[in-house]
Amino acid sequence: MNVYKTDKIRNVVFLGHGGAGKTTLTEAMAYLSGATTRIGTVTAGNTVSDYDKEEIKRKFSISASVVPVEWKGTKINILDTPGYFDFVGEVEEAASAADAAVIVISGKDGVQVGTEKAWNICEEYNLPRMIFVTEIDNADVNYNQVIENLQELYGNKIAPLHFPVIEGGKFTGCVNVITKNGGVYGDKGSVKPAAIPTDLEGEVEGAYDALMESVAETSEEFMERFFGGDDFTPEEINEALSVNVSDSSIVPVLMGSPNNLQGVVALMDDIVNYFPDPSQRKKSGTNTKNNETFDADYKADGPKTAYVFKTIADPFIGKYNLIKVCSGTLTPDDTLYNVDKSNDERLGKLYIIRGNKPQEVSELCAGDIGALSKMGDVATGDSLSTKAVPVVFEKTKLSRPFTIERYRAVNKGDEDKVAQALSRLAAEDLTFKTVIDSANHQSLIYGIGDQQIDIIKSKLKERYKVDIELSEPKVAFRETIRKKSDVQGKYKKQSGGHGQYGDVRMRFEPSGNLEEPYEFAIEVVGGAVPKNYYPAVEKGLTECVQAGPLAAYPVVGVKATLYDGSYHPVDSSEQAFKTATHFAFKEGFMKADPILLEPIINLKVTVKDQFTGDVMGDLNKRRGRVLGMNPAGKGLTVIEADVPQTEIYGYGTVLRSMTGGSGDFEFEFARYEQAPADVQAKQVALRADEVKAADE
Repeated sequence: MNVYKTDKIRNVVFLGHGGAGKTTLTEAMAYLSGATTRIGTVTAGNTVSDYDKEEIKRKFSISASVVPVEWKGTKINILDTPGYFDFVGEVEEAASAADAAVIVISGKDGVQVGTEKAWNICEEYNLPRMIFVTEIDNADVNYNQVIENLQELYGNKIAPLHFPVIEGGKFTGCVNVITKNGGVYGDKGSVKPAAIPTDLEGEVEGAYDALMESVAETSEEFMERFFGGDDFTPEEINEALSVNVSDSSIVPVLMGSPNNLQGVVALMDDIVNYFPDPSQRKKSGTNTKNNETFDADYKADGPKTAYVFKTIADPFIGKYNLIKVCSGTLTPDDTLYNVDKSNDERLGKLYIIRGNKPQEVSELCAGDIGALSKMGDVATGDSLSTKAVPVVFEKTKLSRPFTIERYRAVNKGDEDKVAQALSRLAAEDLTFKTVIDSANHQSLIYGIGDQQIDIIKSKLKERYKVDIELSEPKVAFRETIRKKSDVQGKYKKQSGGHGQYGDVRMRFEPSGNLEEPYEFAIEVVGGAVPKNYYPAVEKGLTECVQAGPLAAYPVVGVKATLYDGSYHPVDSSEQAFKTATHFAFKEGFMKADPILLEPIINLKVTVKDQFTGDVMGDLNKRRGRVLGMNPAGKGLTVIEADVPQTEIYGYGTVLRSMTGGSGDFEFEFARYEQAPADVQAKQVALRADEVKAADE
């Protein structure tokens, strides 16, 4: 591929609901631009961007991929992203590297939850956008209805630039609103001139008038001409539209059938004509040498800087770090400074990657997207620059994972292999993490949703030949007491020679501090228990609180006071006093009205207003206490509630089902509260074996 300067680069992310046709559109653009010689399909599993075995097997995108194509002297870096919500991290990484977006909508399904989420991503990343409506060749498609729904949501900035021509129930051509010319589709998406059908004249004229009002607002001269009744030339309209699209005051709507290559040429033309090149975008970092703001702004003559926005760690092609050049021009064998890792990195060869196929290039100019290989410790989110001007860029903010599963290796001895494989997968996908929960002796995996975790499990087996089993995580209950007790713990053993003797009298009561397992106080007088045995008593307490006598959960909030006891000058030992403390603790704890404490999380659920009733009803069933409902704008409400952690397992799936996929949630640990009697009884019964093991 040729080297392209900054003004001839367009970085475009494809966004939309799952199944809307993003990958199919990418495939059509690659074919029409000459990047590929055949058109792959998702069904056949041979598309450029869906190359992973899991994507081929499941027939939907899992990872974001880059597909650069050349069109009319311009390089278009297409960032094809997944539409399913579990893979939102891939979308966020791709959006952070893009300068504009195409929101793809299925004409058959219309505006969906994924469409609205795509729009919100554009708002968050300040991306100029177009909308492309696919499947126009489907008889069930009502293009005008899609336009109406979009305008209801987003207002008059929604501007259709094309209308479909339907003859005999078939999609045969289009009408260009700007030129007011009709056309009939020919081979490879070509358009032959044709008359505008009479039934479309009114719609086209209305769309043209609305468009001209927006064009007129771009300058005083245009405004005067507009009110004077002058027409604008297509060239003037295109120039004005590039301004309108760049500031998002107009969102053009195009349409077609990528399966039949119809409408795709027009989309590529408009991407080149209307979307900004990187130099028209802002990109700032911090010069760590003087802590001042560094405006990279994709300046070709600036110091060399780049940001790693994604990592591919494919076992077949190796590890590649995908970068966007933020300023300057990178060349092979440049040495850059990794500001995050504080070390030098020699770049070696430079690549562009089309799907999973790397191609070597001689340089990467400011604003371009490329790839580096064999970069050692370089990871997603790292900033590369010169040592003279060390610049760090803000890391992409990725969605946090709140879906939790417990996992274990199916085959004994595979634990290390599983850990290493998960670490490699985590280098690719930063929205899942693993946690070793030592308190409950379990390994946990956190993800955005069940589907993401299921695919991680599948990748472990397919790529790394290790298998894991998923199950519901244990919840970290705690044990404490509500009353006082006064007990004796005595250990006496005689079996010839030196025996064992330890005797303690202790009081147990609530300490009032649930942050600490216990408080230890000593009120012994007269040397009833020698001071040299005090540490043994405390050591016994330390061991006891690891697994309480009620249900073998950790103990909190207990005050233990050693006030009396006795000893034997020959048979007493540290071990004997420690064992005596065990006896005292078990009896004293059970006599002091022991209770279980369950963890309470603070849950925040963001939903559309129409779903608040359903969500609150479900939270009540989960023993939740709704604390408040706060408007979040744009027809959204944030419901805040305290919910027992035991009731939250699988909540993500239920919430999506209730809200059609539009609901989001997050939570954090709040505190411990006394568990209801039925919950306590169930836990005590379930944990009987653990209690027995702790006694032994």
